[in-house]
Amino acid sequence: MAGFNVHSILVTGANRGIGFELVKQFLERSNPPEKIFATCRNPDGAQELKNLASRHPNLVIVQLEVTDPVSIKAAAARVEGLLKGSGLHLLINNAGIVKKTTLEAETPEYMSQVYATNTTGPLVISQAFLPLLKKAVQESAQKGLSCSKAAIINMSSEAGSIKNVLAWEFGQVVSYRCSKAALNMLTKCQSLAYRELGILCIALHPGWLQTTMGNTGGYQAPMTVDEGVRGIINTLSKLSEKETGAFINWEGNLLPW
Repeated sequence: MAGFNVHSILVTGANRGIGFELVKQFLERSNPPEKIFATCRNPDGAQELKNLASRHPNLVIVQLEVTDPVSIKAAAARVEGLLKGSGLHLLINNAGIVKKTTLEAETPEYMSQVYATNTTGPLVISQAFLPLLKKAVQESAQKGLSCSKAAIINMSSEAGSIKNVLAWEFGQVVSYRCSKAALNMLTKCQSLAYRELGILCIALHPGWLQTTMGNTGGYQAPMTVDEGVRGIINTLSKLSEKETGAFINWEGNLLPW
């Protein structure tokens, strides 16, 4: 990963789980980003994140509610001010929710809530931060597409693969699966719209990890968060224009839609 050098990163849902571990491991790199923006709904309650920020001046905690366009707009304005004219190189739409229900128990309310967070949220956030991503492209001398230049990474799930339908026997969670299938289509649309702008767009399955969300239905996920995130960062370092618009896992392998 010698050539992987990201100047600025924003991670949503960074107060716990995959988001927190992404922030932590990026900070531990030999060439950490100049700025890492870690967003969460309630920064006052994000004690682990605050402890991390106290030791790393390049980490900034930003309040952002992914279902609230006003909050998103305010977060984008704050990040723009803190970047002081520079662009945002890597946007990781990680925040997500799941409602642990069966098909029979799904409700319109659950579908709307999960879709708002897992699909509409990444759409609106990407729109809000697009000017900063475009600015990052303008600053870069790199050819092609990469996460070091400008990229949107949408944290998806193999549970949203219509062909694979990962772990159906462990949990039907239909609203979650539908929201991730829709997120995959959003990613494809973004890749088509933003390729000419120089922005890489990927839907990424992080693996079934031992998070609060991952350990669902009384089952423990097979892989630790540390292990999964190391794989994610390694994969991000290798992405190029060949992968834009793809649905891949933490090891960089293509997944079926």
